[in-house]
Amino acid sequence: MQGGVLNPRPSPYVGTYLLLRVDDPRDGRQMLRRLADRIASAATWSARRGAWLNVALTYRGLEALGVPPESLATFAPEFREGMAARAEALGDVGVNAPEHWEWPLGTADVHVALAVVATDAERFDALLEEARAGYGFRDGISHPAVEGSGIPGSNPQEPPLKAGEFVTGYADETGDLAPVPRPEALGRNGTYVVFRARRSPTDEERRDE
Repeated sequence: MQGGVLNPRPSPYVGTYLLLRVDDPRDGRQMLRRLADRIASAATWSARRGAWLNVALTYRGLEALGVPPESLATFAPEFREGMAARAEALGDVGVNAPEHWEWPLGTADVHVALAVVATDAERFDALLEEARAGYGFRDGISHPAVEGSGIPGSNPQEPPLKAGEFVTGYADETGDLAPVPRPEALGRNGTYVVFRARRSPTDEERRDE
């Protein structure tokens, strides 16, 4: 399990996302193998490290890496459809509609997202170079505790939430166990993440405010 699933980002922090496309499944899998040792694991996560790398794969990314169709079909439908296809349900209409998103967001070309986060610019630059060699919306406002993790949340009065609210393969707050992608290597201890970029208002919109 990646450390970013359970641990909050430092505050303040320096960070960026790198969006990648996989053109050859063998090259893509090799890239992930090279990055594996740099990914921040929840098992060994430490605030003293000062810089962390996390990796997220889109549905199209799993497809591009060669995951079999029968396995892809076991993922949540929202994940398979993608945010652009669900824009109306999410409220992404008008000026926030997919046709106004910064390219390549909302397209089938986003396969892998690397999140590089550090406590200072020096550590950030070092990890970013390592990540490059191996191949919004505001966060950190609230970080709930996850039951069983032993990591406290940002609100000490709030009880820990069931692990299934964040991690696949565990019961959620309703006691239900959500369908887990197969095989188990893809579904156990995984999570779904949302990547959104805030659109800057135009000069005309600023005048209208």
